[in-house]
Amino acid sequence: MAEKKEKQKISFASTQKYLDIAEIREDCVILRDGSLRAVLLVSSVNFSLKSPEEQDALVFAYRNFLNTLRDFPIQIVIQSRKLDIDNYIADLKRREKEQTNELLRIQMAEYIQYIQELVELGEIMRKRFFVVVPYNPLGDKSRSFFNRLIDVLSPVGAVRLSRKRFAKRREKLFKRVDFIKGGLESMGLKSVVLNTQSLIELFYSYYNPVVSQQEKLTDVTKIQVEPDLNYLKPE
Repeated sequence: MAEKKEKQKISFASTQKYLDIAEIREDCVILRDGSLRAVLLVSSVNFSLKSPEEQDALVFAYRNFLNTLRDFPIQIVIQSRKLDIDNYIADLKRREKEQTNELLRIQMAEYIQYIQELVELGEIMRKRFFVVVPYNPLGDKSRSFFNRLIDVLSPVGAVRLSRKRFAKRREKLFKRVDFIKGGLESMGLKSVVLNTQSLIELFYSYYNPVVSQQEKLTDVTKIQVEPDLNYLKPE
């Protein structure tokens, strides 16, 4: 038993050294080099349905937005995943049991079966759009080649930031986040910052695309599977 546990520890360490993430806390991703990341979930627009004038206005707003990004870069990520309707189906089944009308109960059961077959056969995909905002207090250019090489070869390299240092870096990061949110709003895009729970779920599904569909995170009362998407709905 002791030998088995030792092998598991070795396996965990060998996997962990390939991850750039040191920890996730207070809506921030802390990387091994001490830099921070915030992730915005961004709404989308149907560009094809816009009039030529509206399309030109969007392109112009996007160009202006890119021109403002002089001090720091951003990363735009599009995630495509099979639609997960487990929570929706669970809610329907709960309502089915509470239904007193026998006819409505039968119709609801048929509807649940139809939705499940539709998603399974149709392979319906869901796209989510993210903007990653970075903050690096040192910057890669100011760091020597030797220091960057240590980060790569370090077996774990987990950075433990003091509370005061982390709070200062987080404050500067979220100033950038507010700036990016303003730029997105100029294009008619709404955004919301992923909190700690949503970030954990995001990276869990990213690094475990197959397993995450079959095995949910155990502590479901503390892990938020989806952020509040109602904020992204058009008014």
